[in-house]
Amino acid sequence: MIIKNNALNIEFSSPEQIRAMQLEKLKELLSNLAQNSPFYQDVFRKNGINPNAIQDFETFAQIPTTTKDDLHHRNDDFLCVPRHQIIDYVTTSGTLGDPVIFALTDNDLERLAFNEAASFAITGSDENEIFQLTTTMDRRFMAGLAYFLGARKLGAGIVRVGSGIPELQWDTIAKIKPTAIIAVPSFLLKLIEYAESKGIDYKNSSIKKAICIGEPIRNIDFSWNPLGKRITDAWPIDLFSTYASTEMGAAFTECIHGQGGHSQPELVFMEFLDENNQPVNETKPGEVVVTTLGVEGMPLLRFKTGDICYHYTEKCLCGRTTTRLGPIIGRRQQMIKYKGTTIYPPAFFDILNDFDNILNYAIEIFTNEIGTDEILVRVACHNEIEHFDKTILDHFRAKLRVSPKIIFQSGDEVAKITNPEMSRKPIKFFDNRG
Repeated sequence: MIIKNNALNIEFSSPEQIRAMQLEKLKELLSNLAQNSPFYQDVFRKNGINPNAIQDFETFAQIPTTTKDDLHHRNDDFLCVPRHQIIDYVTTSGTLGDPVIFALTDNDLERLAFNEAASFAITGSDENEIFQLTTTMDRRFMAGLAYFLGARKLGAGIVRVGSGIPELQWDTIAKIKPTAIIAVPSFLLKLIEYAESKGIDYKNSSIKKAICIGEPIRNIDFSWNPLGKRITDAWPIDLFSTYASTEMGAAFTECIHGQGGHSQPELVFMEFLDENNQPVNETKPGEVVVTTLGVEGMPLLRFKTGDICYHYTEKCLCGRTTTRLGPIIGRRQQMIKYKGTTIYPPAFFDILNDFDNILNYAIEIFTNEIGTDEILVRVACHNEIEHFDKTILDHFRAKLRVSPKIIFQSGDEVAKITNPEMSRKPIKFFDNRG
């Protein structure tokens, strides 16, 4: 296996060795930010912090956290290298209406490749694997690029089929015989449904495992949630849950024992904080806060992801000693996870408010029968416009990369929803996920 070098041995090192390695990397990061980051230079100056004086984790924890608002409002100030060193640009999924741009150097792409190759290795994949990639590599997505680079670094084969088109997916499986598929879990159900309708013997296909992205497939206790159960009941393949984000440029992937996503400590330093930014122990859920290690272009310091989960530090049955993340159980500030995209309600408001013809609207989030989030947008218009629903959907796809269900209603019908009794102001967002 190409990636099996000394760096990966840290996965099986003692907690003390891991912490010592991370502390040294944190010191290097702080020195870099003090010299090259306009945003963090301001943070250090305003808070009277001497980054070179930070020599332990306790002092490090006194640095203010970085938020998604910071990235949104001061995106360019996070850049730490000259523009000519940037090789690739990616964007997040659109928090607060506009996606945040992340700029990657050549070394950042190498780091991204290492991350995914190591993640694949955690699932038991090696150079003999052939991955079928069902996620896009265009539209400034990081995920598809990361998977391609990771498979290449692993020495494995990869078939870039892209999203959708079940017929093409199964034709590829029949002709090339990939052994693993990288997909959003709900799409696996569509592949199953298509195979059954066409008489394809999918249970005996070449696919033996699925790397699941963007949607949860496990409950908090690591049992299958409704989506995971429906897949595994129908298709006898191994499912591997993952957790990742553009901001941290790293993934947490579970091993065959399915007891949480393994961290890669040489790439990310993690903290788990409560609503008061105080650390929580393993008995309580906390917000995932990450510091990116080894990033050149736009490194992040104590970045609050908004995701809430439990964490685990006991040695895994696979032998790894790295911290593991449990399934994400909640979101700060009504964060929505929809088909691999992270969104906040204001992002919807910004798009809908852009249309002069929209009189009023209400947004509802609910959980469907397979346990994933669905989005319904109720719209009242001033005038009837042909194909207006397609126009709205096109804006959602372009800005947020999501396709909510849109229904048109009268102004009175929508007003009854947005102006409930006992409310002193209009309500446009309703979270019905229980």
